[in-house]
Amino acid sequence: MTGSTAASPGTRRGRSLVVAGAGLAGLTLALALKRAHGPALAVTVCDPALKAGAVRHRGRAYAVAAGGRRMLECLGIWTELGPGAQAVTEMVISDSRLADPVRPAFLTFGAEADREPGEPLAHMVEAEPLAAALLSACRAAEVDLVPEGIRRAPVEAGAVAVELGDGRALRASLLVAADGARSRLREAAGIGWVGRAYPQSGIVATLSHERPHGGRAFQHFLPSGPFAVLPLADGGRLGHRSSIVWTERAADVPALLGGDAQDVLAEIERRFTPELGRIALEDGPSAHPLALGVARRFRAERLALLGDAAHVIHPLAGQGLNLGLADAAALAEAVTEALRLGLDPGGPDVLADYERARRFDTVAMAAATDGLNRLFSNDSLTVRLARDLGLGMVDRLPGLKRFFAGEAAASRGPRLLRGEPL
Repeated sequence: MTGSTAASPGTRRGRSLVVAGAGLAGLTLALALKRAHGPALAVTVCDPALKAGAVRHRGRAYAVAAGGRRMLECLGIWTELGPGAQAVTEMVISDSRLADPVRPAFLTFGAEADREPGEPLAHMVEAEPLAAALLSACRAAEVDLVPEGIRRAPVEAGAVAVELGDGRALRASLLVAADGARSRLREAAGIGWVGRAYPQSGIVATLSHERPHGGRAFQHFLPSGPFAVLPLADGGRLGHRSSIVWTERAADVPALLGGDAQDVLAEIERRFTPELGRIALEDGPSAHPLALGVARRFRAERLALLGDAAHVIHPLAGQGLNLGLADAAALAEAVTEALRLGLDPGGPDVLADYERARRFDTVAMAAATDGLNRLFSNDSLTVRLARDLGLGMVDRLPGLKRFFAGEAAASRGPRLLRGEPL
């Protein structure tokens, strides 16, 4: 924890911001604003998980698109992460049943024509070093890290009166709800939620394998859901490593993961690509319920929703973190423009600009991932023939493939995603 929990005497009225939640999106926003404004803006992050010894993010890895990487470069932490990041240079997509002897590739991304010039499709970054780098950078930038939750946060006299779990009080111009999909602050503000739980769980694990992946990722669409093999930096017992994101029917997960380690590994081997040879478990697996949801509004009076508090999507496209980073970039830009014009950073016009910048892209991505999951998570022969024909057509249209790759790379949008400082 750094600093005190109140704005410094030299901080002008209205130049303070509180972030509820020390997840990756919340920390990125706090760091971006503190790097842009220094002591002129008091930034506080509140989260009970900041207590010493809290274990988070274990076994997870994320596909960071080019826009997210450029943002992390601007914030000065990519130099720390880069050596451990793995470039994804190719993505192979197949569609089959579990018992099929072969898995024909219907769609491949990776050629220069498929992506931005000089860019890989993404970089795989493990969650623990990313979180550690963000926390360290926030401390160095004098973000106030408070290991307490927020009990209540009414708006009083043009500011948010934040009451912490231990009874301490803060006042801020803007409160950012980055407190997850079950955001208490979103509910307290009366913001509705549109979505549903999937009858699926996402299983994550880190594996080592005997053959190099060469930067290639695999996405096997199976009737129960996609099984993704995502390359990580070399290491582990067998010399090379990959992360898996395995979507499975929730009702089947206890039986699949309830055996001993060898039984679990055997289930993974049935789905894993044979190209990488013998495998071993390095971390996990752990299962997490999957859901689709988008907030009806991304703002209320002096409140902005960020990351999972605003949206959750299916992990099949690997875009959850990228959406959160885009939220942080857009909100940091809106707040920064207001501050530099001498305007209220928590004012309704600022928050409306943020919502306009993020809502359409978020809804479009949620609809796209939901549609893909519905299309592929079934065993209808007619549907399989139609979707495989469609994948084959996309594979033969470089312009369309380039469009999809460009969307994933976040090549448009806020300045930080374009590699431009605030």
